[in-house]
Amino acid sequence: MELHNSTPPPPNHHIHTHIALLTSNSFLIIIASIIFIAVLLALLLLISMLHRLKTARDTAAATAAAQSTTFNPHIAINFDSNPEFKGDGYLYGANSGRIARNRIRGGQVFTYKEMELATDNFNEANVIGNGRFGIVYRGVLGDGAVVAIMMIHRDGKQRERAFRMEVDLLSRLQSPCLVELLGYCADKHHRLLIFEFMHNGTLHHHLHNPDTESQPLDWNTRLTIALDCAKALEFLHEHAVPSVIHRNFKSTNVLLDQDFRAKVSDFGSAKTGSDKINGQISTQFLGTTGYLAPEYASTGKLTTKSDVYSYGVVLLELLTGRVPVDIKRPQGEHVLVSWALPKLTNREKVEKIIDPAIQGKYSKKDLIQVAAIAAMCVQPEADYRPLMTDVMQSLVPLVKNRSAS
Repeated sequence: MELHNSTPPPPNHHIHTHIALLTSNSFLIIIASIIFIAVLLALLLLISMLHRLKTARDTAAATAAAQSTTFNPHIAINFDSNPEFKGDGYLYGANSGRIARNRIRGGQVFTYKEMELATDNFNEANVIGNGRFGIVYRGVLGDGAVVAIMMIHRDGKQRERAFRMEVDLLSRLQSPCLVELLGYCADKHHRLLIFEFMHNGTLHHHLHNPDTESQPLDWNTRLTIALDCAKALEFLHEHAVPSVIHRNFKSTNVLLDQDFRAKVSDFGSAKTGSDKINGQISTQFLGTTGYLAPEYASTGKLTTKSDVYSYGVVLLELLTGRVPVDIKRPQGEHVLVSWALPKLTNREKVEKIIDPAIQGKYSKKDLIQVAAIAAMCVQPEADYRPLMTDVMQSLVPLVKNRSAS
């Protein structure tokens, strides 16, 4: 009988095996715990994201509802729309329902049919102006309000830009010295702008083509008009965000209300400060001969000082009663600025350029101050021209003193 000699395992063998099993189980438990925690965090994160998404959607819906009564020119104008009625609403614009007739500034939408009715089918008898971008008609709305309606020319290269710029700027810029935009019509190919009606027409008309029955503008009225225009340009340059350069400021774009208070119009050519490069705007040459700043006419570089120059020319019109360019005048007097500038700072000569229509009824002291302001505004070098803020502040005491006296 053969005996096998088997060696028993060492006494600590079972202990080591048990410990190994415990270690393996603990590791699995730790891994499972980590996975559980990770899954729990992922669920919490998903719930949080869903909650934020819901909140964002609710906010967007509330904002959209709020904007449905607020005009946004980049959203509200649908230029390929049909203005015919469908149910209770217009088919164009951001609003699905009928626009409330609550005179929201610039936000009222009109149909072309309404414009035809308001102007008696655009009767020539209702034409009150004819500008570069369109014809202006006197109109009467259904509620009896008298308005000025501009029909933008169909085939102008800058037609669409001019229309959009007018709606954009005048719907968001509010100043008593800017003409008020009441609404617009974007019906198929028709583009119309509806403005407040200015009973006394343009400054150009009163200075250069007055009616036989109307009185010439007196000195006090001219000073007030000069101040109103300065306030308008100061607002555009200093308070609008971004700043606005009018680019076509002239006496035909200065409108007078029933009290001969001035408001600036025609923003179809305007440029905003967002277009600036190194403080200047390089743009296509546009403007009216006689009002253009020399640097803009020669280089196309546009700044707020370009408007200051144009303002100076209008101020000279108020002082002299002359148009900016008149080839019917004697040699040396064709261009208003070059003829008047040497005389503006000469106390003896300045009185010789004053508009005869004023009939000597002015303050010589005020005349000298206004002439000095005009001289600074039409300086050939843009850097030597004042800011419109400085011009306005210089005119304020003159107008106050005239009003008090």
